[in-house]
Amino acid sequence: MNRKNMPLPDSLPAHEQVYRRLRGEIMNGTMKPGTPLTLRGVAADFGFSITPVREAVRRLCAEGALSLSPSGRVSTPELTNERIEELAALRALLEPELASRALPRAHTVLIDRMEVLNDTIDQAIIRQDAAGYVRLNLEFHRSLYLRAQAPAMLAMVETVWLQSGPTMRQLYSKRQRQSASINHRKILAALRAGDEPSLRLAVRQDVLNGLRMLVE
Repeated sequence: MNRKNMPLPDSLPAHEQVYRRLRGEIMNGTMKPGTPLTLRGVAADFGFSITPVREAVRRLCAEGALSLSPSGRVSTPELTNERIEELAALRALLEPELASRALPRAHTVLIDRMEVLNDTIDQAIIRQDAAGYVRLNLEFHRSLYLRAQAPAMLAMVETVWLQSGPTMRQLYSKRQRQSASINHRKILAALRAGDEPSLRLAVRQDVLNGLRMLVE
């Protein structure tokens, strides 16, 4: 994948540019589980030296977004069922709380935008665009959670998304779905009604349904 022409803020240090681009690709499911990465390969893709790439990869390994073998091989993680269950349990705890905190600030414009995103998710499913599905699904949730004004909690959730991105992409590559989750529609309905208990339940069900699909 040639990343030289991808827009990156010139004001950021090189290692931060590499980190943000790789982080986005991993979280959004652009790479499959077990995809190998080499420092030279990433450096060539970005047009940078190996030093900033090494720093970015070190950060991503510390966050669990990349795996480092004893031999020094770097790759995207391949999650066990036990690890998937652990990450889903974290989501089921944190995301309903974020949604609840966001509810008082979930204005009509935001809900309308989320509804458009959900329609776009349906289109990605029809196209069998697994990476697009993962990216749009996360955007749907992030759009709401940003309104919670709880940056530390959101950062924890994004770390979970980061670790599970490649696995989610693999899952939706295999699944034949015809429409977005019914729980997304329940989330939207609860937001419009200002119904906090229903919102928390819909978000939790959305997370746990995804878990069941992953470990089947």
